[in-house]
Amino acid sequence: MKTKRRDFLLQAAGLLSATALAAMTPPRKGKAARPMVVFVTGDHEYSSEETMPLLAAELEKNYGLRTKVLKAYPDYNAEKDIPGLEALREADLAVFYLRWRLLPADQLQHIDNYLKSGKPVMGFRTTTHAFNYPEGDERKRWNAFGEFAFGSPPGWGGAAKHTHYGHKSTTDVTVIPEAASHPILTGVTGPFHVPSWLYRVQPDYPAKGSVSLLMGKSVNPDKPAIDNPVAWTWQNQWGGRAFMTTLGHPEDFAAEPFQRLVVNAIHWSLGQPVPKKWKGKINIDVPYGHPKKS
Repeated sequence: MKTKRRDFLLQAAGLLSATALAAMTPPRKGKAARPMVVFVTGDHEYSSEETMPLLAAELEKNYGLRTKVLKAYPDYNAEKDIPGLEALREADLAVFYLRWRLLPADQLQHIDNYLKSGKPVMGFRTTTHAFNYPEGDERKRWNAFGEFAFGSPPGWGGAAKHTHYGHKSTTDVTVIPEAASHPILTGVTGPFHVPSWLYRVQPDYPAKGSVSLLMGKSVNPDKPAIDNPVAWTWQNQWGGRAFMTTLGHPEDFAAEPFQRLVVNAIHWSLGQPVPKKWKGKINIDVPYGHPKKS
């Protein structure tokens, strides 16, 4: 009884650590025991509103997770509204696939609250330039979302020279030898080829403290090309685990090594063991077809 009273007093005084509080919390039962993954989509080009639901369905069916997919309204080209972001309050992992959004402050607040909770985040491709607020807008700091959430360049172009090697190029992907034992790379065989045109993030990114997992080499580049990391882990300033991949062309998701990378990364981000048994190739057949390119 004395121990319980002491813990209560420490908690009341705000002195009990988060770890200790977690240990005192009764385990969740039933549906609540299954981690919740919330996907936040909204891009002009790469059909994330189609690929992410297919990924979510696989996680529900074969990997015991709960999922929710949020989409731009009324369609993927709509930049100012992603309904349902309050779902991030119950998320154990937030997965972002965004491009040049102009969300209102109240919707950004849900993302801000999630980041500051220290929970994990995952990002795909154009999430490096998720927002595109104009000069003078008080929300402009969000243009660097990729940098402060994932350790990627702070938006497209600029001093970081964040660019790509042309829409007619593709990418060869290899496992970085020093990272081969990382849990996220379990069962990820290489080299493999993907349709994504390689994003340039070097020389300043990924950010200090990151661990690069996969390296990309541009095939048929439209300018002199250097090899660049295409997947890495990091810890952001709020202590949240972060996984970022600059891959994410819709046809990338048909490649089984990429599918396994993503499923492993979701489990790793949640602090769970990667699946001991791969459930098999996921049927993701989404063509590239959105009209805007960048």
